[in-house]
Amino acid sequence: MTTPRIVAVVAPYGSIVIDYRTGRVQLRSTATAAPKLPSGSVVVHHPGTALSWGTNEVPTVLAPLPEVPLRWYLGAVPAVMVTALAAAVGPRRGRFARMIRLASYGRALPPADRTQAEHAVRAVRRMSSVIPARWACLEQSTAASLLLSAAGRRAEWRHGVAADPWRLHAWIADRAGQPVDEPADTALCTPTYTPDGPVPGH
Repeated sequence: MTTPRIVAVVAPYGSIVIDYRTGRVQLRSTATAAPKLPSGSVVVHHPGTALSWGTNEVPTVLAPLPEVPLRWYLGAVPAVMVTALAAAVGPRRGRFARMIRLASYGRALPPADRTQAEHAVRAVRRMSSVIPARWACLEQSTAASLLLSAAGRRAEWRHGVAADPWRLHAWIADRAGQPVDEPADTALCTPTYTPDGPVPGH
């Protein structure tokens, strides 16, 4: 799969430009000129959200993860290791693109059901707790997608953008498009990339 290079997300009070090959992100306010995008770029319109000035509440204690069948824990070990290896090996500027290729690996497989997706996400989170390095939503969702692929199922992987403040997030969604084991504010994210490529047109 060829990774489209540029996705520009435009909101009423600014824009963000994401280079999905290098991982470079540029923020632009409404006071700046409209970004000049190369041919083949995709523009996603974000509806914007009511300004909270960064005061949205977040939990201070992580809830315990429910147990999942042992086979999912066993499968999560190589999935986490492969994801960590892909993140560490190779040029730094190509890291984001490598994560996308891994997350999209099983795109031709039958979609996972909600329970399978929950098992994959929870098993990866439990196994990734021992990784002695940065291991955030991009790495976790990629490993969960890879784990589902190994189980013969397609992960509905998502990457998107939320505003106020601007932030990027990656997650797994169920068949209905609902985030799996994610905080409520994930609903504020506008998807910009899926296993099929940029959201517009798919």
